[in-house]
Amino acid sequence: MFRRTTASDNSAPALDRSFWKLFAASATATSADGITKISLPLLAASLTDDPLLISGLTAFAFLPWLLFGLPGGALVDRLDRRRAMSTVNIMRAALLGALVLLVVAGVGNILVLYVTAFALGLCQVVYDSAVRAILPQVVDRRGLDRANSWLTVEETVGQSFVGPPVGAALFGWFRAAPFIGTAIGFAVAAMLVLAVPGRFRAERTEPTTLRADIGEGLRWLWRHPVLRGLTILSGLIAGFMSMATSLTVLYALDTLHLTPSLYGVLFVAMGVGGLAGSAAVGPLTTRLGRPRAIMVAVAIAPVMFVLLGTVTNLWAAGVWFFGVAVGVTMWNVLSMSLRQAMIPDGLLGRVLGANRVVLWGGIPLGALAGGVLAGHTSVSTAFAVSGLAQLVVVVLIQRLVHRHRRLVVDSFDT
Repeated sequence: MFRRTTASDNSAPALDRSFWKLFAASATATSADGITKISLPLLAASLTDDPLLISGLTAFAFLPWLLFGLPGGALVDRLDRRRAMSTVNIMRAALLGALVLLVVAGVGNILVLYVTAFALGLCQVVYDSAVRAILPQVVDRRGLDRANSWLTVEETVGQSFVGPPVGAALFGWFRAAPFIGTAIGFAVAAMLVLAVPGRFRAERTEPTTLRADIGEGLRWLWRHPVLRGLTILSGLIAGFMSMATSLTVLYALDTLHLTPSLYGVLFVAMGVGGLAGSAAVGPLTTRLGRPRAIMVAVAIAPVMFVLLGTVTNLWAAGVWFFGVAVGVTMWNVLSMSLRQAMIPDGLLGRVLGANRVVLWGGIPLGALAGGVLAGHTSVSTAFAVSGLAQLVVVVLIQRLVHRHRRLVVDSFDT
């Protein structure tokens, strides 16, 4: 099931039926997740207008990565990755079903939302580790850019074109309605992923403990000259970015003066940007080479965040949000493909889990920092400071990639 290419194979292979079945399951789950991610902040904003409490929702959603990312990644290397994805989707459906009952009963409050966000985040730890670890078992190494681009397209469509408009419209009609839809969506996704044929448990030569598995993954990551630095610097980027993204709902409602139903407009702009970024990855990599393409991609979004801190007009903000999505999408595709190409299959879950512990573990801290900063200054100031801080880290990432550019290129030819 797991295929590799040789250095002489210059063309990316076609994506087969196994990938498209995985794509359909992932697209369904992503659309449900997109509805949830806009509906939870809207529900929170209907309960409080405190920036710190609103940003706290993002903190609780990503806190599981900080606490459980390492054992979650190790579990993915022990379990059948397909079945793990199905199981956590069923769990997410059950959690949202319980939230519907609480909202309908009138007992939903900010604490309930924090608990729900944390529990959904636990499921996300396993799901995200599994979906990226399973990909190199489904497609050839030279097809990783294309496969990751397609997965990014469905993530963009689900979380920008489907999730936000549908979630906002349903929320405006009935507050529990979006969560009913997402519970159904996750249940359907759980069934769809089981249609992917094959066995997706990583090969193991001898039994080990979970602790030993985690230690092996951490040691491998720490000794890698590129991925160690890339993980640390990507974590800083994510943390600084969350200073702004955790406040997007307040930026839309208070700075741009949008209604909850129009809040989804910003996500549509980002959706278009995400599709544009996905389409641009291949041509950009071909024209500039992979190292330079990575260096360009990582710099785009931080500049856009600085510009967002200077505008209060919907149309200008829409353009800059479009640019954010272009940069983030290109960076995500290129950096994920690089990790998948460099990490051995048996270590993928653990190393990607460790990477996400750092990458997303800093998001709660950044979100809380953004809430505090916005509370003392303004939401626009938090966006501008976020972008400036990211730009400092961008310079360090560019230096790292330039220093190891030969290793970056060779990783896709072995």
